[in-house]
Formats: sequence, C-alpha cells, structure tokens
Amino acid sequence: MQLPYSDILDIAHFSRLFDNKSECYKLFWFQAIARKIKEGNTIITFEELIDEMIADAWYMVSEYHLNLGPSDALERVVHRLGKISNMKSCEKKEVILDYLAACEDKEVLTMKRTLSQNVPYRLQAPFMESMKGKEWNRSGKNLAARINQEQRLMYYFLQFRGLDTRIQIQKEWADYIEQNYEIIQGWVERNLIQYLQRRNPSVPGIVDKLYPPKERNLEKVKKYWKMIVSIKPVCEIYGEERLNEKNISIDHFVPWSYVAHDELWNLTPTTRSMNSRKSNSLPDWNTYFPMLCKSEYLSYEMMWEYPEIHAAFEKCAREHLNNQEIKHKLYQRGLSEREFSGRLEEVMFPVYQSAKSMGFSNWSLRV
Repeated sequence: MQLPYSDILDIAHFSRLFDNKSECYKLFWFQAIARKIKEGNTIITFEELIDEMIADAWYMVSEYHLNLGPSDALERVVHRLGKISNMKSCEKKEVILDYLAACEDKEVLTMKRTLSQNVPYRLQAPFMESMKGKEWNRSGKNLAARINQEQRLMYYFLQFRGLDTRIQIQKEWADYIEQNYEIIQGWVERNLIQYLQRRNPSVPGIVDKLYPPKERNLEKVKKYWKMIVSIKPVCEIYGEERLNEKNISIDHFVPWSYVAHDELWNLTPTTRSMNSRKSNSLPDWNTYFPMLCKSEYLSYEMMWEYPEIHAAFEKCAREHLNNQEIKHKLYQRGLSEREFSGRLEEVMFPVYQSAKSMGFSNWSLRV
C-alpha cells in the first residue's frame, strides 16, 4: 500500500514500521499514537497509549476470542481485566478506558509495564539504521537518551518516569499523520488483519473483528419467522417457549462473534430474554442441534407449501444466503427431514467445532 508522499519527511523508512510483525505491539502502539494525534494531542504518556492499546485489543480477545500471539502480554491483560471487572465483552470503549485509568490491580500494572519495555523504543528502528544488535540491549532510560540523539524521528522522550514517561510527537509528523489519517489508518488495519489472519488461520471474518460489534439488521429474517409463527405453532429451541409475532427475536446458533455473518442457516428464532441468556456462547450440540433441525425443517416445509412464505424466504435469501452452493444444498425442493438434517449438520458442525476450539464456552439452559 502506497503511503502519501512528503517532501520533508522520510516516508520510505516510515513505511517499514511494520516490516517485522512477529508480535502485535507495534501495530497497537502506533495506532494509539495516530488516534491521539487525531484528537489534537502531541505530548502523550506511556500509560495513555498503553490504555488505548488494551482498549483496542479488548473486543478482539474478549468478544471475538482472537489469539494475539503466544504468551502475548496484551492478550493476557485483557483476560485479567475480564476476571476482575464487571465489563461486558462488548463494553463501550470509554468505559474500558475509565476503568483502566482507575485500576490499581497489581497484575494489570505489571503487565502495563511489560508492554512499555520495548515497543516505545523499537517502533522507530527503521529510522535508526546506525543502531545495531546489542545497542538495543539497554535500560529504558538509557534507550530514551540514546534515541533522543537521533535526527528527524516521529517522536522523542521528554522525561523518563515509568508509565508516566512522556513522548512528544514532532510537528511535521503530527501534521502529516493528521492530514492523512484515513489512509494511514487503512494501512495499519491492513497490517493488523494480515497479522491476525496468520495467528488465527481458521477464524472467518477477521476484517469484521477489529472493532466493537455493530448492530446487525435481521429484520427480513424476523419478518420471515413472524409469518411462519402466524400460521403454525413454533417453539424456540432453547426453553421451548411458544413464539408469537411480539416476542420473537433472532439468534445466531454459532455466535456472530465467531462466524461474522448473518447466514440464514445459522439463524434461529427465540425470545429476546433467551437470546440475552445464551449471549455469546455455543449451545450444547447434542441438546440443541436436533431441535434446531426440527425448527429449520418446519420452516423449509412451509417455505415450499405457502407462496407468501416462499416470497419472504426469497427476500431473506438475497441478503442472508450468500453461498449459492449451500443454498442449493439445503433449500432445494423435495428433501426429507433426515436428508435436510444431515445436510445442515455437514454445513454447521465444522463451524461449530472451530468455534469451540477458539474457546467459545458450551451453554445449556438445562445445566
């Protein structure tokens, strides 16, 4: 990806910031710097930037269960916060930042210090080709002093005081980053997606898992099921409560935070309260998949029996059945319940098992 040209800044070396992506810290650190510049800040503490890094990683780790790397300190601090706080996996970013600012947990503070040990200094290594090998093996204070002797860097160290250490972004770099923020953010995101895909090779939809989950529009699916329940009795599959046009809600059987799609074969009608109880968990396969099959086969039969339901199905399909092979496999006319259930299992079980291996917890209302 080509970064915008500058006749006063060293963009060639700037473009090499993420050449070595063996760990994710540089990506999160620079992203936090760019955001602070966008907000109008050019003097920033280590702790402010590290809190931004943790808040950015929160959704990837707690909501989407992504792996950031072996023994990754950023991932570990998110898990620690999940244990000691009451924050939701989809918590608002400002709530996370407020919690971090007030947090005095010793383990969290230790992990923050770990995150401050290398990346604040090594991020700018492409600009400092004269520094080789063992020259980097210094204390943070000595590294800061050595780096401050270099010319034309993005930032320098104003003071050295642990997590209160301050960096000052140089005006030319601050102007460049602010003026080209969207392009630079796209460049960071591209590198972050590449890194996360390498660390999570079996996980779909990485591009949708960088930020907090957005509200999804399932109105066509809801209307489809409302039409079905208005004609025949349907019970939701978890608590077997009778559904009606007022209490119906749509649930992702395998959580959206893993599949990152709204495909019809993974959507099942339930109630809002049950949807909330299940939350971001995997329904117990042996308990609920047979019930899912019965519910889905009922809708399949009615779709072929009632023209108005078939029309509603086709409207759903245009938006919620994007794989034509799966559409033909599951929804062709004339399938027996056994054939339909077998085909649905062929589609869903590998996805379910992959989500399970990523750490999504097993859930059952009956336990």
